[in-house]
Amino acid sequence: MPASDNSALDKLQQRLEAGDCHVGIYGLGYVGLPLALRFAEVGIKVTGFDIDPQKVQQLNAGQSYIKRITGNDITAALNNGFSATTDFSQSAQVDAQIICVPTPLDQHHQPDLSFVTNTVDSILPYFREGQILCLESTTWPGTTEELLQPRLEQQGFTPGKNCALVYSPEREDPGNPNYSTATIPKVLGGITPTCLKLGERLYQHAINTLVPVSNTRVAEMSKLLENIHRAVNIGLVNEMKIVADKMGINIHEVIQAAATKPFGFVPYTPGPGLGGHCIPIDPFYLTWKAKEFGINTRFIELAGEVNHQMPEWVVNKVAEALNQHKKAINGSRILVLGLAYKKNIDDTRESPAVEIMQQLQDKGAIIDYSDPYVPSFPNKRDYHFDLTSVELTEESIQSYDCVVLATDHDDFDYAQLQECSKIIVDTRNRISGKTAVRA
Repeated sequence: MPASDNSALDKLQQRLEAGDCHVGIYGLGYVGLPLALRFAEVGIKVTGFDIDPQKVQQLNAGQSYIKRITGNDITAALNNGFSATTDFSQSAQVDAQIICVPTPLDQHHQPDLSFVTNTVDSILPYFREGQILCLESTTWPGTTEELLQPRLEQQGFTPGKNCALVYSPEREDPGNPNYSTATIPKVLGGITPTCLKLGERLYQHAINTLVPVSNTRVAEMSKLLENIHRAVNIGLVNEMKIVADKMGINIHEVIQAAATKPFGFVPYTPGPGLGGHCIPIDPFYLTWKAKEFGINTRFIELAGEVNHQMPEWVVNKVAEALNQHKKAINGSRILVLGLAYKKNIDDTRESPAVEIMQQLQDKGAIIDYSDPYVPSFPNKRDYHFDLTSVELTEESIQSYDCVVLATDHDDFDYAQLQECSKIIVDTRNRISGKTAVRA
């Protein structure tokens, strides 16, 4: 049984302050890999852990599987001491363990924390005193205290005494050229003040601005509030889009006019639905937890309902557009432009474009897609298309009865699309002209 000895944490603090520490990153996806590269960039030794041997093999060979991260970025990290492994026994060698694994919803829209708990359970056999464990995965308020802390204590580890436990939500924004892992302020909460202090010592090397808060629950709730704020406002503007459409009003012109007000208004843009790992999922973590306290979060759930219906709204627009040309969805050849959930990235998680494809196919359409960032349709839990990205040429565009612009990548030639398409259903307000139908 490990002893309750502050000397272990004193030694950890000294190593963290000096930057002479070894960091383990668990989950090398869109959050974990950029964080690992950032620690390596500032000269801290990093070991990346992942259960996917193909990812590990690619990284150790200096190859990247994320579009915005280059092979040169990986090679630079390898030269600075970064390595990747599937061997969790190496957890005993690191000083800090940072968990960046997915937290999806299950088929019943309930939080699925199995990736988190499985990762912690894989670490625990090798956990030792004088280590700091940090969770970055988005989750419901209380997760760190209610799931992680008891697991540590069952093994004889007490946060603040012989180990440290903190929560610091990830804030990655793929494709945003203005902010990086280093420049996005980082919220941080600890189980105890000592844990928080050690968490600050860890992240201060890699992150420019730290935002310490009083406890892990505040940190957990802050991430949910950020994404619920966006989900609710997007739900509002999507509902306004439906109303404006019925009234024959251009919602985009309305938004541009309202945005001229220099105070009290933040413009949000309607679209085909919510995508990415955070905004479509995170609000349901709070609604699920709130029920434990007898609270129904009706406002959040209503916004979720509106946003969830947007792919169906787009499909109805496709049906209307084809009907005007005396065609039906059934049997029509339809090209969906953009598979990623937002422009200029290769991340397709929860992308509304995929749901639009599925609904169109269910109605009998012959579906293809084109996305310069996604060369072949990825493996997904709920969707299966044996497709590769179509090259956009004058002939290929003209061969489709309808084109649906789902994701407005800057790489698309919009003049060519406007000239060659028979019908365009535009969900992103990028195309004008007689062939374009606004959705």
